[in-house]
Amino acid sequence: MEKKFVSLDPEAFLQQAITLVESAQSKGIFLRILGALAVFKHTDHSPEGRKLFFSLGRLGEGQPIFTDLDLIAYSRQAGEVRKFFEREMGFKPNVYVNSIFAFRRNIFHHPEGSFDVDVFYDLLDFSHPVEFGRVPGRGRLEKDFPTISLADIVLEKLQIHQINRKDLIDLLILFFTHEFSESEEKERINSAYIARTLSDSWGFWYDARENLQKLIDFTREVHQLGLIPQNLFQRVEQMSQRLIQRIDDEPKSPQWVKRSKRGTSIPWYKEVEEVER
Repeated sequence: MEKKFVSLDPEAFLQQAITLVESAQSKGIFLRILGALAVFKHTDHSPEGRKLFFSLGRLGEGQPIFTDLDLIAYSRQAGEVRKFFEREMGFKPNVYVNSIFAFRRNIFHHPEGSFDVDVFYDLLDFSHPVEFGRVPGRGRLEKDFPTISLADIVLEKLQIHQINRKDLIDLLILFFTHEFSESEEKERINSAYIARTLSDSWGFWYDARENLQKLIDFTREVHQLGLIPQNLFQRVEQMSQRLIQRIDDEPKSPQWVKRSKRGTSIPWYKEVEEVER
């Protein structure tokens, strides 16, 4: 299958995404931006960080940097979300996906074909679940706007069992441009929440730890290739090591301890199936 890309300029794409989220919010519908575009939004204070999307070739040298718009909402508002995109914004529904995965995932196509919108509900359920809650006004979507929180972006990336280059680049940029905190603070990564989340799932903790080490190795590699300066490599390495130490130090649940005894002798992650578009 031929890879699809967003046809808009990155800044124009971001503005359209923000407009969608703001329009939905004005109607009481909670939508938040996920993934790479969320990271891109959070580099608006750092020109050097934003340039890395292009200089590192997130999706390959000379390629655009985004494939679609990933959003998350609450399943209790799924009907309102579909009405918003189809009737009010003129998007075309992917009938197959929206019928099969009605309250889990919906896909909508831009009326001019500029990009697709992939809306997830309540959680990202791939290698390991990243949960946002189910009740509007009482979940994690309220932690930030127009994106999910920085901690949730990190968890979204760390849950990937077979993490790839583009997701390592997203983490590299996020760690280069932000600091950690022990609570929910604007433009800081809540490492305490990340640690608490991983303290209840040995498999998620294991893959997160492996991915942080892969991030260090990847950052060293691109530094050795001359693609990033020494100070950037040292910064990302330090941030990664700090998070590894933080998730290791967090007290673990009885469930985590029990599962840890089996280790990798049995599967510790869920196989991910690609949704047909």
